[in-house]
Amino acid sequence: MDGHHFLQTAVVFLLATVIAVPLTKRFRLGAVLGFLLAGVVIGPSALGLVSDTEGVATISDFGVVLMLFVIGLELSPSRLWVMRRAVFGTGSLQVIVCAIALGAIAYYLFGLTWKAAVIVGGSLALSSTAFGLQILAERKEAGTAYGRQAFAILLFQDLAAIPLIAAVPLLGGALARDAHAPDLFSVLRVVGAILGVIIGGRLLLRPVFRFVARAKSTEVSTATALLVVMGTAWLMELAGISTTLGAFLAGIMLADSEYRHELESNIEPFKGLLLGLFFISVGMSVDLQLLMARPLVILGLVAALLAVKALLIMPLGRVVGALTNADAVRLAAVLAAGGEFAFVVLNLAQQQRIITEPQRGLMVMAISLSMALTPLLVMLAARLVHERARKPDREFDTIEADTPRVIIAGFGRMGQIVARVLRAQGIQFVALESSVEQVETSRRFGGTSLFFGDPGRPEMLRAAQAEKASVFVIATDDPEANLRTARLVRRQYPHLKIIARARNRQHVFRLMDIGVDDPVRETFYSSLVMTRHVLEALDMPPEVVEARIARFRKHDEQVLRSQYLVYDDDAALVQSTKDALNDLQHLFEADAVDERERAEEK
Repeated sequence: MDGHHFLQTAVVFLLATVIAVPLTKRFRLGAVLGFLLAGVVIGPSALGLVSDTEGVATISDFGVVLMLFVIGLELSPSRLWVMRRAVFGTGSLQVIVCAIALGAIAYYLFGLTWKAAVIVGGSLALSSTAFGLQILAERKEAGTAYGRQAFAILLFQDLAAIPLIAAVPLLGGALARDAHAPDLFSVLRVVGAILGVIIGGRLLLRPVFRFVARAKSTEVSTATALLVVMGTAWLMELAGISTTLGAFLAGIMLADSEYRHELESNIEPFKGLLLGLFFISVGMSVDLQLLMARPLVILGLVAALLAVKALLIMPLGRVVGALTNADAVRLAAVLAAGGEFAFVVLNLAQQQRIITEPQRGLMVMAISLSMALTPLLVMLAARLVHERARKPDREFDTIEADTPRVIIAGFGRMGQIVARVLRAQGIQFVALESSVEQVETSRRFGGTSLFFGDPGRPEMLRAAQAEKASVFVIATDDPEANLRTARLVRRQYPHLKIIARARNRQHVFRLMDIGVDDPVRETFYSSLVMTRHVLEALDMPPEVVEARIARFRKHDEQVLRSQYLVYDDDAALVQSTKDALNDLQHLFEADAVDERERAEEK
């Protein structure tokens, strides 16, 4: 590709991204779908602005490699050992069960040979690591119960892709008439490469990064990080192993090192850019002409793939993964589609003449569409379980407690601290938490006053004896649930003093509308403590620091009260913020003058 065409292609990619991604983000469809739509539009099947799909795919595949390296950086060997049950338990069951079911359908309903059915079933059982993890990161759900389970399953799928890729030439050639036994040298080469990466990572990488760190050059550190990723991926490719596995192993080897955070920050910009390119390349591979020629066949394949995998993944997540029904639905939405490894496996299978070119084309099209539908499926699943959130997976607890003086709604980070202080003081309280997982986790550490129940339900408040309490603490982290509970308590129990958690200033204003006098902003006081540490680190005298913090706190509380009167007027609110900043600067300047005068008098 010459310089002119390279610049033209780069401009097309960037322009399509700038237009498509903000549009999909605006409608809360996520960035992944935006990249896919951009790829479809500029690809050969639509406008044809970019025709070299293979060249783009080759470059973009490195984005997946970088993503697996960053994931490995976040997983120390000890943490990976802790996750072994989810990875090798739920993950292996998902791959085996889905592969058998999809292979059987291919063999009995579509008339594929048994060798083709094995390859097709195994490839379709795999999901997209890039899509799944990116969507979880966008929705900030990677740390949830179903997010951790999805990550474990995707990790095992990446491992399972290695023997599946290795099996294609065996089924295509070794089982034919000119078959020969698997090469022992190839097996030893694979094992040696993995051991080499592990041992080399332990013995060589840390000294190398220690040597590079002495140069104190960001560019050299970034180049070294890329060298490690690309070098490990290249070694794995030479050994006939997945390049993503090599990058993942390299990340794990550096997970416990002191350079982990620096590496992650250096790699992150490249990872994000190349992952976006990967999603665009998937969109470019969508053959719209084939879709228009055989729409019913392709849509039927997509529906069958999504339905079969979802119906198998949901019970696995529920029974083996110990997820709730809602989380099992979310898990199925993330993993039901096909994955990028299927493209590799199916291409190899077609080259080995295990499947035909038309069969490969139909399956690649079905997988691409299923991947494109993943963001929509995740959003649909979230809405579905949100609508059913009021119907708990189990009956609410029967509350049996002495007459409480305090009722705590929500037993997360803030609710637990309030409860610990009350318990230490011997003050009777009842805590209500609507999350089963949170209740079960907290009860492991002792919590006889904690009950599973929705504090936004009148019957739960009656059971908790709210009419006999004095204080009602609203510590739930969901603003809408927080406001709903506050309205209910204010309406039915006006004698209760409500102390409510607020996420931001707008949340404070809405709570004040209900009649909550002093909402507690969840980050305000911790931010003041952090500011105090910053000023002290700048060698400001402690008494001056305290005075500045006290002045800011008093001023901000006054501004909050004044802004409450105009918070529904956007122009007035902006002007009030500007005036408050000027006032605060004048106050600090006046304080500084007073401090200098007192110092001169001494």
